[in-house]
Amino acid sequence: MTSNRNTPSRLDFSLVLILMLLFIVSCVSIYSAQTTGQYLENFLLKQIVWYVVGTCIIAAVITLDSDQLQKISWYTYGLGLALLGFLIVAPASIAPVINGAKAWYVLPGLGSIQPAELVKVFLIVMLAKIIEHHHQKNIVKTISTDLWLLIKIIGITAAPLLLVMMQPDLGTALVLIAIMLGLIFISGITWKLLLPIFGTGVTLVGTIFYFVLWHPEILEKYLGVKEYQFGRIYSWIDPYNYQSSTGFQLTRSLLAIGSGETTGKGYGTREVYLPESHTDFIFSIIGEEFGFIGASVVISLFFLLIYHLTKIGMETKNKFYTYICVGVISMITFHVFQNIGMTIGVLPITGIPLPFISYGGSSLMGNMLAMGLIFSIRYHYKKYMFSNTD
Repeated sequence: MTSNRNTPSRLDFSLVLILMLLFIVSCVSIYSAQTTGQYLENFLLKQIVWYVVGTCIIAAVITLDSDQLQKISWYTYGLGLALLGFLIVAPASIAPVINGAKAWYVLPGLGSIQPAELVKVFLIVMLAKIIEHHHQKNIVKTISTDLWLLIKIIGITAAPLLLVMMQPDLGTALVLIAIMLGLIFISGITWKLLLPIFGTGVTLVGTIFYFVLWHPEILEKYLGVKEYQFGRIYSWIDPYNYQSSTGFQLTRSLLAIGSGETTGKGYGTREVYLPESHTDFIFSIIGEEFGFIGASVVISLFFLLIYHLTKIGMETKNKFYTYICVGVISMITFHVFQNIGMTIGVLPITGIPLPFISYGGSSLMGNMLAMGLIFSIRYHYKKYMFSNTD
């Protein structure tokens, strides 16, 4: 039994409502941030334009079903690698160095575009296809087949990861790793392989962190790492000792959020100056003006979004769609935890925006592209909801 192709029930209105609420929060926050920021641009108007562009992206992606997404996955993945690769050799007139990173293309009349934001979503679709096809070809699971799948997942992720690190852009690199880990956990690979690998990785990270804190001279001597390169870690652990340099934004963010207390100072009533408050530190604006209650409402919206995506991933019987949901959940969850975590001093500052709320055309397009995939899942899955086949 199939449903009417024109029935409105195929559009996910719950997701529409959540995105509309996030849009309102974004507009309210950005408008307040730009009134006391260091820029004279109308970021609110630009954000609205980018939301319109993002809506058009959703409208285009929603028409693609599972087979079509899998067919174009290699092309989009290749396009993403090409865009990242060209950044390395592109002249400064096209790809200037901004804040120490060569990560944006400057398009006359359109502003700057960061291809890595789109590559995140391209990677999700590519990994979903790789995992799905692997399981179709290997009905009987063995250590060898699981190891081969793990190698393919890591290999597919390694290409964009290395190109992003060459920019360098640590924040985006961490997001790519989060997407990869999320899909590895759901891919069905035996824990006999995963436990030793992740155990070794955690031990390695812990060891490096130990040397950074207590013996940086060893890393400088044997790896050529300069001590000043760990400034963000030092300023994260002791921000007030570095508040005149690398710890400035964190100390101002803590002051802004803390001064908001329970109910906030009121909309537009800001007393703490914070650079880049319309982008990476938009949550600090919310905390100062609306307090703990307002910040909790925003976090609750993200919880509802992630819960809704999880529900969709569990309901669909199409494994390819499930893997896409997991990839999108991993991406958004990491963004939210990292961004909010860095504004309250729980995590180091990495320059990761708050999804759907921070100003940024590239980030918003990437997130809306991801939402387009989710809308597509609901749109095409509804047609078979009463059928015995997918």
